Amino acid sequence: MAVFSFPDPTSHAITIRAKALTFDDPKSLVLLERIHLVAPSDATVLVTGESGTGKELIARLVHSLSERRDGPFVAVNCGAFSETLIESELFGHERGAFTGAISSQPGWFESANRGTLFLDEVGDLPLAAQVKLLRVLQEREVVPVGSRKTVKIDVRLVTATNVNLEAAVRAGHFREDLYYRLNVVKLNLLPLRERPGDIGPLIQHFLESYARRLRITPPALTDAALERLHAHSWPGNIRELENVIHHALLVSSGGFIDVADLQFSALSLAPHTPAADAPAATAALAANPARRPRDIAEATGALREAIVDLLELGTPRLWQHIEDTVYRSTFEFSENNQLRTSRLLDLSRNIVRARLAQLGILKLRDAGEPDSADASEAGDRRQA
Repeated sequence: MAVFSFPDPTSHAITIRAKALTFDDPKSLVLLERIHLVAPSDATVLVTGESGTGKELIARLVHSLSERRDGPFVAVNCGAFSETLIESELFGHERGAFTGAISSQPGWFESANRGTLFLDEVGDLPLAAQVKLLRVLQEREVVPVGSRKTVKIDVRLVTATNVNLEAAVRAGHFREDLYYRLNVVKLNLLPLRERPGDIGPLIQHFLESYARRLRITPPALTDAALERLHAHSWPGNIRELENVIHHALLVSSGGFIDVADLQFSALSLAPHTPAADAPAATAALAANPARRPRDIAEATGALREAIVDLLELGTPRLWQHIEDTVYRSTFEFSENNQLRTSRLLDLSRNIVRARLAQLGILKLRDAGEPDSADASEAGDRRQA
């Protein structure tokens, strides 16, 4: 069993990121072989996958297997900055470029020079920043905010997203030319439920890791507990698995972990649907018991009929009307939660906030502030 983790996993304790990866499942071994093939090059890499699957660890593995391994690895979460700050964070700024810029500051591209820059949640980049990022990739130079001088850079870019960039391109929220620049090599990291061969080794890794921290002998798992762990769908992926094992070590006794010691998230109640939206669906059915969930074909047919009705009525600005209705309906279904709305629409949170603000559903000042669910998943920026 080979486990790949952060250089100092304990320094990343408060994070939604997966902190360990293993490649024991046959599907994971295929991915590992692909990583070994592309890592030595300088090709731009796009890592896709659900939250908590280990996308940053894949980026670090690519870096460690490349000729840039002795250079810096810089990780930046694009969703952690406001639109007004993202450009200065990425490209740097000059003194006096904006209020609070009391000194010149290099951006993350310069910090990663001769190394690898990892941009997580790249789908959250606003369009203005996308334009500048495209130019950086084309020209291999940055222009700090407030400056007219260019700074040459030598950086390999690895990006990651858990949203469908192709859909974002079709919706006009992500530049098509930038998408092709980023998608030179795509590494798709499957959710944990689709690579069950990795579950056992990860369980053992976290058992030993947390036992060392707690200074105890790793307890044994009963057959029932092990069966329950393998049967779980893991909507939170590796991060959820780590939490379950950590909790079990804290509450177990007698040198064994049994089923009663396993605490699973309520998200597991809806393993194959956006779990965070289960309360909204339940509430909708409770409010209207006669309304039953339809299959996709039936619902799509009803949608076609509604569109035909709108066409026959001569609805002005038809597409705008449909798009507005989709945003309003999804936001209402999600109990006014921006994060759930973005998950259901498969769009970045920044895009959803901006659109809801345009519709007057959110105040402009609220559109740039994460709601409580957003805040719980907002990543931090780190430089390694």
